[in-house]
Amino acid sequence: MIRMLILGLLLLAAAGAFTGLVIADNLPGGPEYTVSVLGQDIATMNTLAIFCSGLALALIFCAGLSAVASTAAHRRRQRPRTHASHPDGPGR
Repeated sequence: MIRMLILGLLLLAAAGAFTGLVIADNLPGGPEYTVSVLGQDIATMNTLAIFCSGLALALIFCAGLSAVASTAAHRRRQRPRTHASHPDGPGR
């Protein structure tokens, strides 16, 4: 349960950081873009490839968000409920 939360948060952070670094490092460009992250050139992509990679990053982000949401819902359902008990007992 806690592993899914950590994995989801890790996926969210990784997708967000990668997207931010790619956008920050590649603002100027033409029809062919050289994608670099932290000063390293990793690919030369056209606009269609960049669009498809954006879709893939969005799916990874949604998978992480789904893992976090499902873990939170699971933890809420598994938490024992504590109710104040009446001093006379139930039904009295």
